[in-house]
Amino acid sequence: MRSELLVHVVDDDPAIRDSLSFLLDTADINSRTYESAAALLARAGGLEPGCILTDVRMPEMNGLEMVRRLTELGIAHPVIVMTGHADVPLAIEAMRAGVKDFIEKPFDDEALLSSIRAALAEKAEAVARDGETNEFSARLATLSGREAQVLEGLVAGQANKVIAYDLGLSPRTVEVYRANVMTKMQARSLSELVRMSMVAKRP
Repeated sequence: MRSELLVHVVDDDPAIRDSLSFLLDTADINSRTYESAAALLARAGGLEPGCILTDVRMPEMNGLEMVRRLTELGIAHPVIVMTGHADVPLAIEAMRAGVKDFIEKPFDDEALLSSIRAALAEKAEAVARDGETNEFSARLATLSGREAQVLEGLVAGQANKVIAYDLGLSPRTVEVYRANVMTKMQARSLSELVRMSMVAKRP
């Protein structure tokens, strides 16, 4: 099954770009190639979800400088760098800057594909997590001020009568608000409601 995520391949050597593109295609992995770090950064505002596979040593801007620039732009794609033996110290520096993995040339195809699949799985998990956070945040935004206060009490582990006392309401009114909160948040249990609230407020 072909991956919906994209591998962004950055290398100044057209033969290597073509070879990597072919390898990824045979592994049912979608890719897009770039001839330089600048070419990738030019698309940074609309970079499709996936991972980045880049040579570490390129003219004008090397892979490490590109990683730092991506971090500055808030782009959290996992990055794998390809390196020659002489560039291993630079690759290690890139790892310290946030690169997920580095592969020494000449690399084994399966080792590279394994690293790429791990990076794509990490990104897929992050995309799903972000989607869940956005969904729960949207549900949270539908709550009225009182409902949000009742939710805070529930998340804090307070009983209905304690929430009622704190808010100057009757326990019955708190029960009504609690039911509204469960409905609007689409929660089937209190534990699920608490998890949704925590996810929605996750940084």
